Amino acid sequence: MMVNSRRVRRSCRRGSTNAVLPLQNRHHQLLSPSISCWYCDYKVRALNDLLYIFGRKHASFLRSWFSIGVGFSLASLLVVALILFFEFSTALHLYTDNLKIKNLYTCFLFGSLPSPLVPGFKLSLIDGVYIVFSTLVSVVVHEAGHAISAASEGVQIEYIAVFLALLFPGALVAFDLDLLHNLPLFSTLRIYCAGIWHNAACCAACALTLILLPLILYPLYIHGDNLVVLDVKPESPLSGYLSPGDIIVSLDGMQVHGPQEWVDTMMLINKQVYQSAGGTKGYCIPSSWVEDQTAELEGEQFSCPGELTVFSIVPCLNLTALDGESRERGHMKSRKSMHCLTAGDVVLHKKCGNGWLGTGTSGNTCPCTEEESCSTPVLTPGHSWVEIKYASPFACSSQGNNSTDVEAHNSGATKCQGTFVFVGDVLTMANSVQLTAYQPRWTFNFGLNLPTILEKMLACTFHVSLTLALLNSLPVFFLDGESILEVTLSYFPWLNARKKRQVLRIFLWGGTLSTILAFFMFILHGARSEYVG
Repeated sequence: MMVNSRRVRRSCRRGSTNAVLPLQNRHHQLLSPSISCWYCDYKVRALNDLLYIFGRKHASFLRSWFSIGVGFSLASLLVVALILFFEFSTALHLYTDNLKIKNLYTCFLFGSLPSPLVPGFKLSLIDGVYIVFSTLVSVVVHEAGHAISAASEGVQIEYIAVFLALLFPGALVAFDLDLLHNLPLFSTLRIYCAGIWHNAACCAACALTLILLPLILYPLYIHGDNLVVLDVKPESPLSGYLSPGDIIVSLDGMQVHGPQEWVDTMMLINKQVYQSAGGTKGYCIPSSWVEDQTAELEGEQFSCPGELTVFSIVPCLNLTALDGESRERGHMKSRKSMHCLTAGDVVLHKKCGNGWLGTGTSGNTCPCTEEESCSTPVLTPGHSWVEIKYASPFACSSQGNNSTDVEAHNSGATKCQGTFVFVGDVLTMANSVQLTAYQPRWTFNFGLNLPTILEKMLACTFHVSLTLALLNSLPVFFLDGESILEVTLSYFPWLNARKKRQVLRIFLWGGTLSTILAFFMFILHGARSEYVG
């Protein structure tokens, strides 16, 4: 969690003898560390003059810009405070009915984190790099907002520091507090709200860049035409058949354009397996193929020697009826219809049946001629038959594998194209391969992962920046929300200094306790979900 401590900095500037963040003359040195038993920081003064000159030069525009940020930050503070109130009330059982807003705060705040903070969460090295990078960007944007806003108001900053208090990292900007106290209230509010506003602007910039990324990368990549394989897990049943750079041309004859569409298609195929009317996948094969290739009956199941696959001849008029359990009974009753065929030869022929996603065949019509028979594979219950057509522009060769879950076939159209059939659990198979919708315009492997890296960095920066904005909108101690709330209370003339301090403490203690409660509820909910899963 990133902490932006305003109260601690203010105590230092007022000359407290127990100053936690001792200020030094900014002319002494540009870089200086401070270390104590519970606190250490690293101060940077090299940017002071540059930020001040920029802020003064564009003061008119920046004041208008940060005035918008005041409205946004106050609205954010109000929304978060209301959610905190309902969350705390629900936790204390003040409302016994089932409120839709229950746990809304938990999802609204902690749900924006880039990864769930639950027991058993595994963070890979590359994920750690994304989080560190996005955190640095978000913190720099946040603190730059405070510094530039102060400069536009004529307040010289003392330094920018990153710190570690106990185990909590954070960053801050130290101002010349004498000048800050002499500013009008709204100018002070602009400075305190600038960090939240800049993080919100960063989120908008990341979202817009993600939307425009296909257009930005258009000179180098084709987006949305086909899926490109980035990585195949070693334990994947597709290992040996697909490799990085291969293009997924179609699934069951249907073109797939994006990773999410790949998952959705696999879920649809898996759903067909368990539906009572899941459809039939067949091929129109010559009738002469099945004359002397009857399958052997072993117990209650048919089997074939070697790498042959059991196929059943299905009359075209019965395609709709032979679904689910009725299809299995039909197979068992008609032993003569069971034949052993080579899957690689069968998939060369045109499709029949009503179970294909990418064809227009229906159960009431049969595309097979009189010299052909509609032959459908006999599968183990719970398994799916998925025909995957691919192209290998980089390797220009098909690779083999001894996996029993995949039957391979090279169509022979070119050395760079092929088709294989997957038989098994499609959901496990779908999650075992990493895909992207960006296809390089030229044959090179160097930039294959570049679009995915950019997407993950932008998405992670969006989430971290959003989290930082929400955290600093909270009415809790030591965050921007404390300073914003304090200045806002000064606009109420009927509150004297003593009442203002009392109201401020009530809000801060309530917000801090509610935030801690919501955080533990989030952890508990995540642990419970993992246990149930």
